[in-house]
Amino acid sequence: AGVWVLRADRWRLASLLWFDAVGMAAYAVIGAAKALSFGVPPLPAIVMGVLTASFGGVIRDVLAGEPSVLMRREIYVSAAALGASIYVGLTEFGVGTWLAGGIGLVAGFGLRALAIGRGLALPAYRSDQG
Repeated sequence: AGVWVLRADRWRLASLLWFDAVGMAAYAVIGAAKALSFGVPPLPAIVMGVLTASFGGVIRDVLAGEPSVLMRREIYVSAAALGASIYVGLTEFGVGTWLAGGIGLVAGFGLRALAIGRGLALPAYRSDQG
């Protein structure tokens, strides 16, 4: 019975990571879209998309008692930035919002999925001071 419990926990953790990746990508695009709808220029709109996507993960980590996603080596914020940037870039070139949103979401999710699936991570910060 213990084996099944361990497998179930591993399965739940894996599914949580994948659902979080979809949510992160969606909120990156939604945050950028909302900013653009209020007339915010493109670069701040991208930043708003990244903040919208990232702080959901921060709140999740705080409630779970885990180190913040911003402090880990995971490719999380970079994936949000990619999704928001592609959305904003495409809409600036006249692509429809739904199509741009779908492409941005797939790109952000794709980078995060690649990081999860292949174990890709950013280099860790190392202080030269002891």
